[in-house]
Amino acid sequence: MFHTADMLKIFNGHRSDAIVIPGRAGRHWIEISARPELDLPLGDPAMGGHASFALGLALARPERKVVVFDSEGDLLMGLGTLATIAEQAPRNLYHFLLDNECYATTGGQPVPNAKGVSYDAIARGAGYPQAFAFDRLEEFAINLSGILARPGPVFVAMKVVPEIENEPIGRRRRWQKRSREQVLKDLREALGIAA
Repeated sequence: MFHTADMLKIFNGHRSDAIVIPGRAGRHWIEISARPELDLPLGDPAMGGHASFALGLALARPERKVVVFDSEGDLLMGLGTLATIAEQAPRNLYHFLLDNECYATTGGQPVPNAKGVSYDAIARGAGYPQAFAFDRLEEFAINLSGILARPGPVFVAMKVVPEIENEPIGRRRRWQKRSREQVLKDLREALGIAA
C-alpha cells in the first residue's frame, strides 16, 4: 500500500494537458495539480458516478486525455460502468482506482470482500483491453509513463493507505476552493470553448 498524495505527485509529473477528474483524491489533488484549470472536481455528491462522468467527457472530447481517480467504494456502486466503458472503448480514457479497502468518506466501514477483490481482473473481464494493479509506489512510478502512452481505455488499480474521515460532512475542511461555475468557466477557457 502507498499514500495517495505520494502517487499523485508522481502522476502530476506525467499529466501533460489531460483533463483530470480527481474523485476521491480531490483533497490531495487540489494542493498538487499543476493545471487546475483542467481539473473537474465533482465532490462528494457524485459518489458512484465518477467513471460514468469520465466516460461522457472522454467521448465528448476525444482529442484530450481524460483521467479519473475513482475509488473501489465508488466503483462498487456501479460496476456496470466498466462494461459500458469497455464497449464504448474511448482511446483517451485512463481509469485509476484508489483501493483503500474501506468506505473512508463515511467513517471507515469495510468494503465487502476488501482483500479478495482483484479490480484489474474485473476490468479485464468487463472488456478493458489494458488493466494493471500496483501495491508498491516504486513499481507504479516505473510503469506510469508507459501506461499513459497506451491507447485507452486503460484501468489501473492501486492499493492505497486508508485516510478515514470521521467528521460530519458539514464540519469537514473544504478542499474545493472554486465554485462549480468557476470550475466550468476555467475548463471552457482552457479548452477554447465559448461560454
